[in-house]
Parts: sequence; structure tokens; C-alpha cells
Amino acid sequence: MIIKNLSIQIIFISIIIGFISNFGSNAEIISYLTFLKFEITSYNNIGTYSFSETYYIYNEWWRLLTPMLLHFSFTHLAFNCLWIYILGLRIEEIDGKIIFLSLVIFSSILSNIAQYFFSESAFFGGLSGVVYGLIGFCMIREFEASKNIYEMPPALYLFMIIWLFLGFSGVLDLFGFGSVANFAHLGGLISGIIFAMMYLIIPTKKI
Repeated sequence: MIIKNLSIQIIFISIIIGFISNFGSNAEIISYLTFLKFEITSYNNIGTYSFSETYYIYNEWWRLLTPMLLHFSFTHLAFNCLWIYILGLRIEEIDGKIIFLSLVIFSSILSNIAQYFFSESAFFGGLSGVVYGLIGFCMIREFEASKNIYEMPPALYLFMIIWLFLGFSGVLDLFGFGSVANFAHLGGLISGIIFAMMYLIIPTKKI
């Protein structure tokens, strides 16, 4: 069976990685996907390489993207996959697979970079940065067109923006949501807005 939708492919890969990595508990698996290269040293300690070592010495540039495939709980995975399914399929259908894939890559890289440089932690993951990228893209597209292109209730956009602010406020920590990659969310939203503006300026063809 060939899965033609890129959104479904991303969801499928994320689910597989989620389970084979035991949602981040299998260090050997996630060591190939984290933003920075790391190794398990003696006594189960983790030795993390620097940014320059990871990217300029070992040339492991795929790590700019792969943190989006890491999830640290089933809830984390399910929530993100639901949004990718809802928004991703609509963007693929309306704007084409090339635009969708480009948006995913762009928002993933920028959200991961933002999370690393502003939080100073290399151990993060999830599709939420990409989700916010899709949201930012859809909001700008609909605002410019003055119509509900993607048939998304405005209340859902508002909910995700409020969720972003709640993350930065620390309220989510109080309710046991754990460590939230707030800068990845913000970076994703900004990248989606930027991508939408480029999309509107540069002529594109649906593919």
C-alpha cells in the first residue's frame, strides 16, 4: 500500500519512532535524531557534542529536522498528529504537496533552532513547532484572502495562540504538562507567517 499524502507519511513515521524509542526512553534510538549529537558514556552518563561539533565537524545536518519526529509521551504524539492530519491534509489539497513539504521543512528548522538557542537545551522534540508553522501559514493566507480557505474555525486559531501564551506564562507547568518547548512553538508560528508572506509574494504553482 502506497501512502500518497505527505501528512499521513509524517504521522506514520512519527508513530513508529515514538514506539520504537519508547517515547524518548531509548537513548540509543533518539541519539540519531536529537538536535545535537550525543553519546552514552561510562556509568550511563550522556556526553553531548557542541553545535559546531555536531554540524561542522560531523556534518550531521539532518538533525536540524529530525527533532520533529521525537515525542515523549503518547498524548504528546496524538495531539501533534491530530493537528498535522487536520491542517496538513488541507494545505496539501489546496496549495499542493511541494508547498506543504517546503512549509514543514522551513518551520521545523526554524522552530528547532529557536528552541535550542533560546532554551540552551538540546533535548527537545515534537511536531508542535511544525503545527504552529501550519497555523501561522493558514492564518495569514485566510487573512489575505478574507475568506475561510481551510475551513478552520477562528476559535481554534485563538485557542492555539492562547496555548502559546500559557506556555510562556508557566501555567501549563502547574497543571502537569511537563516541559513545553515554548520557543519552538513561537519559532514555528513566526516561520509559518514568514512562509505565508513569501508564498503570497512569489508566484507559485500547485504541484
